[in-house]
Order: sequence, then C-alpha cells, then structure tokens
Amino acid sequence: MRTYFLAILITGITAVTASAQVGITAVPFLQIEPDSRSAGMGNTGVAVADNATALFWNPAGFAFQDETSQVSVTRSEWLPNFNTDLTYYYLSGKYHVNGLGNFGAHITYFDLGEQVQTDEIGNELGTFRSYEMAAGLSHGIKLNENFALGAGFRFIYSRLVPAGIDVGGQTAQNGASVGFDIAGLYRTNPFTVADRDARFNVGFNLSNIGQGMQYVDDEQRDPLPTVFRAGWSLNMDLDTEGYNTLTIANDISKVMARNDSTGKAMPVFEALFRSWDSYQRFDALSQETVEVPLSEQLMIGIGAEYWYNQMFALRGGYFYESPNNGDRQFLTFGAGIRYNIFGVDFSYLQTLKENHPLANTIRFSLLLNF
Repeated sequence: MRTYFLAILITGITAVTASAQVGITAVPFLQIEPDSRSAGMGNTGVAVADNATALFWNPAGFAFQDETSQVSVTRSEWLPNFNTDLTYYYLSGKYHVNGLGNFGAHITYFDLGEQVQTDEIGNELGTFRSYEMAAGLSHGIKLNENFALGAGFRFIYSRLVPAGIDVGGQTAQNGASVGFDIAGLYRTNPFTVADRDARFNVGFNLSNIGQGMQYVDDEQRDPLPTVFRAGWSLNMDLDTEGYNTLTIANDISKVMARNDSTGKAMPVFEALFRSWDSYQRFDALSQETVEVPLSEQLMIGIGAEYWYNQMFALRGGYFYESPNNGDRQFLTFGAGIRYNIFGVDFSYLQTLKENHPLANTIRFSLLLNF
C-alpha cells in the first residue's frame, strides 16, 4: 500500500486561497483572482469587467466591450511565505465576431510542484508532479443598451496523485468536471457629477456551477467551489477634459458549496438554496465546533483605481473575511501602464496579520490589444 501525505498537504494549503468553506471543496485554485489589476483593487471586478478577464469576474461584461481583441497573461508564485513551490498561470483572451459580439477564452494552470512518493512506512519510491488546470469559453449578450447577460463553461482537471494507486484500500483517480457560469451586468447611461462625466454599474456572477470532483468513489465526491459574487462600481472623470479618471468598486462574494449532516457534498442545486443558512465547522485550534452565521460567510472587497490619460494607473484596496470563515484580511496595492498595444499590471498583497500564508503575494500581468 502506498501513502501520499503531501497530496493531503496540497489540498490543505490551496484551501487558504479562498476561505474556510473552501476546505470542503475541490479545486480551490478556481477562486484565485487571475489578473493583477483587480487584485490591486482589493479583489474587485464583478461590476468593472471591461477587459479579457471579464470571463472570470463577469462574462456579461463582454457585451459592453469594444471590438478590440485582447490577450492577458498572469503569473504568480503562490503562498511565497511557505516556500511551497506553487505557481499560478492564467491565460485569457477575447475575440470579436461580427454580428455575435465578443467571446472570451481562458486556460488556467496551477502547478503544485514535485512530490515525494512513499510506502506505508515512509520509504521513498520516487517522485511525481501534481497540478490542476481548467479551460473554458464565455460570452455576453445585450438585452438592451443598459443590461446584459453572460454565460460560460469550463472543463476542470485535477491531478493530485498518479491515477491507479492504492490509497487506504481504494484506487485513486484524477478528478474531472465541468463548471458553468451565469452572470448579469447593468450600466447606467452617462450622467454628470459636479460637471464631470460618470457612470454607475451593478453586476453579479454565479460561477463554477457543476458536479463535484471524484478522486476515489462517487460517495466521496467533493463539490466545486461555486461562488456567488455581486457588486457595484462608479467611474467618473476628475476633470472636464477626461485626463484624470477614478473608479471605485465594491464586491461581496460567498461560497455556495455545502456538506450535509453526514459530511457528504450536497447536490449543487440544493446547495445553492441551503447554503444561505449558518453552518458549523470544527476549529482545530480550539478543538470546538463553531457556528458560522450568514453574515460571517460573506467576503468583502473594496478598491479604487486612478488613471492618468489612460496611460498610467495607481490602485489600492482592502479585503475582509471573518476570522471564523478563513480570516483573510489584507491591503492591496497596484499599478499599471498602457502604451500602444501593450499593457503591464502589477499588484502586491500586504496581510494585516504576521506570518500569513498569503503575505507578500505578487502578481504580474501582460496585456496585448489587437
């Protein structure tokens, strides 16, 4: 019999990327914010969604974008304080089809590094690599000049350990599933504030709706990290010429996955309705069961972005998660440059607690417009 202790460790440390609720889900890498721009704005974007990464934040945003095609690439060393050898890659793009609008596509790859394979008494049997990935398409369509709906789907694949090995008397396999997104975005007509042009947006996105991942048998299927995200944004000029602009955004999100009283994952559509109640989790530090009400299940991000002449940007934000539900609390900072067809974005995460796994997380994104 072979045991793979590091595979268990992988599942645990990647759960830090989202919240305590994600501890009951598979593939938590699907919740990692893919672009440095939104990451620098406190992880907000559901009501902004104005570039190729709209397929993550809100695919309905494609309906309001111009006919420019775009490619975005992001790379980040994940959990750098743990020296975990985890690396996150995200490639997205949008392409305009005459008469049909903009379509988005993405490939996400989460490299979990090299693991040591051992037998039941700890003898090393060799090494293997673990990784998770997803690829999908999205599209948005206008219902009128102010409101659009969006949808998307993605294929998800998870290889924590080599398939076919014996783990605790059961045969392990690689997980695979398909997730779907449903989204909406409302944009007001332009209006004026103190003689300055402005626009207000409201959006929502329900992402990763689908059957859970099966690693061993169907009875132990782990749910996808289905997330409901809603938010608003306000964009306005700071001068009458429009050289200086400011965007303020706020997102509120919640993981919709839930286990039943026996510890098994609820069917996805049942969880969408029942996950609005409080839930109980076991606290390893206090060795007690803690009840988490709905108010503490919400994750809140707020951010701002300043542009000068659409060439140089400065960003900042704040993200909060309840101590009973993941305890992520951090400040974000970022900057961006646009020149001709090129764009570069950078973000930095400063946690409010010492020795937090996400401390000093840095993302770089490159954009190309055609």
